[in-house]
Amino acid sequence: MKFFLDTANLDQIKEAHDLGVLDGITTNPSLMAKEGIKGHDAVMGHYKTICEIVDGDVSAEVISVDLATMIEEGKALSAIHPNIVVKVPMTRDGVKAMKWFTDNGIRTNCTLVFSAGQAILAAKAGAAYVSPFIGRIDDTGWDGVQLIEQIAKIYSVQGFETQILAASIRNSNHIVQCAEAGANVCTTPLAPLLGLLNHPLTDIGLAKFIEDAKKFK
Repeated sequence: MKFFLDTANLDQIKEAHDLGVLDGITTNPSLMAKEGIKGHDAVMGHYKTICEIVDGDVSAEVISVDLATMIEEGKALSAIHPNIVVKVPMTRDGVKAMKWFTDNGIRTNCTLVFSAGQAILAAKAGAAYVSPFIGRIDDTGWDGVQLIEQIAKIYSVQGFETQILAASIRNSNHIVQCAEAGANVCTTPLAPLLGLLNHPLTDIGLAKFIEDAKKFK
């Protein structure tokens, strides 16, 4: 399973990159705004900077909802860098846009997916990635990881090549569960990713090794 970081924060991206396990980045307008990045030129420049740091796919989201404008935005985003994947919402025009992008050699990530039916449509339209938002599903009282399992089974049975990108990750256990459920990618904030490092027995064992090593001095 690949690890993507869900952020627009360059310091966090560099920290995950230095860890040696970062495969890509996902962003959205909300994450850009959180970093104080405003205006078309600033956003486009920030995407370019991210692509220069990360040797992997970088999802850049269109902000329009009509087909014609989504296509124009997607064309401009994909021209920034070969690693850009155009993130498109799961709407009627979004599906049409994904099909257009697929036919014209532009890779897409279908975002805001909350059902297996939506995931099927995204795969049929040729999306490179489909992004089920498991944390938001959990918030409604349903099980987001079960959706990952269902999509993984359908894609396997039908032979779809679209990769399942588990999104809206809330904790480290979500990452482990998504790996077990068959997600191809997990996009996460930095904290859950770093949380995979932690276990109290590791800390206890390391402390004992260090203490015992002092006896050899």
